[in-house]
Amino acid sequence: MHNSTQQIDQVVTVGLHERSYPIIIGSQLLTQLTTHFPALPKQLLVISNATVAKLYLPALQQALAAHQLVVHLIGDGEQYKSLQHYTEVMDTLIAQGFNRDCAIIALGGGVVGDLAGFVAATYQRGVSFYQIPTTLLAQVDSSVGGKTAVNHPGGKNLIGAFYQPQAVLIDHQCLHTLSDRDYACGLAEIIKYGIIYDAEFFNWLEQQADQLVARDGAAVSYAIARSCAIKAAIVAADETEQGVRALLNLGHTFGHAIEAHDYHQWRHGEAVAVGIIIASHYMLQQGQLQQLDVERITALVRRCGLPTMAPTLPIERWQGYMQRDKKVKAGQLRLVLPTAIGAAELRVVTDWQAVYQAILAVSHG
Repeated sequence: MHNSTQQIDQVVTVGLHERSYPIIIGSQLLTQLTTHFPALPKQLLVISNATVAKLYLPALQQALAAHQLVVHLIGDGEQYKSLQHYTEVMDTLIAQGFNRDCAIIALGGGVVGDLAGFVAATYQRGVSFYQIPTTLLAQVDSSVGGKTAVNHPGGKNLIGAFYQPQAVLIDHQCLHTLSDRDYACGLAEIIKYGIIYDAEFFNWLEQQADQLVARDGAAVSYAIARSCAIKAAIVAADETEQGVRALLNLGHTFGHAIEAHDYHQWRHGEAVAVGIIIASHYMLQQGQLQQLDVERITALVRRCGLPTMAPTLPIERWQGYMQRDKKVKAGQLRLVLPTAIGAAELRVVTDWQAVYQAILAVSHG
């Protein structure tokens, strides 16, 4: 890997006053890590998993040869985002004598990033944290905005903190090693940004869908940059999700229910894609979203290689799963619902029968 081939396509800033930070997007960026992260302290802990480490850790180790670098690997999968693995990382930091001036680097997908961020937020009351997301889903969603957490048997992400990184480095070369299925999961979140915030971007996605699926560098780079810019704007306006940031959860309440039902069969991005389609059908039935918009959303989801049909579950199961969602306040279901392509709003929904009708409209059989 020659340094001459490294290329920064775009830098997006997450504007949070003195805690603002850059998202650096480009290709072949890992070898020049110290250029992009100039403030790295001496003591560094890299959290990754074996799959990702095999591919990208050597470049990191080479770039950080002058640092005291400790690597902590976790397994690959949502079940590693747990208090047990959080404690194991803490044990590593303490055993290695890491002090308050250390930094945590997350190298991997969303599970690694969420766990590493929560470790950084809580080790000695908070240490520096850097994100190097290697999946499309993490690059356009979980690595940006400072949501960190581990799961509890009672639900996803119930133990966590809002804690922003110092910087995010997105190398879209990493995407070439993803399976089609994992790559498509990231496209689900990209589609979401178009629906909630930017109709022009949604149009662009429709025109560029084939290039995106083919992982064309220019198309992918633009899609990542636009997604991060939208997320950055929303996070800057509402860091701790009191208002507009909740719109980022489009499709997620339904999606989390699908994942809870069977998270061996469903990936997060797939479940969210189906959740977006259910939310669209709900608004269609309310007469508040046009049929054409529902068709466009469904067609784009399908073209990106994502599922469009929900699993068939009885109403009580859906209700049980959805009421455990963090968006439920005072027993009321709050759903993010699209009002047009490019616009969405958060609503309290009390009519379960209507919600279930929308679910049935996209269920098998």
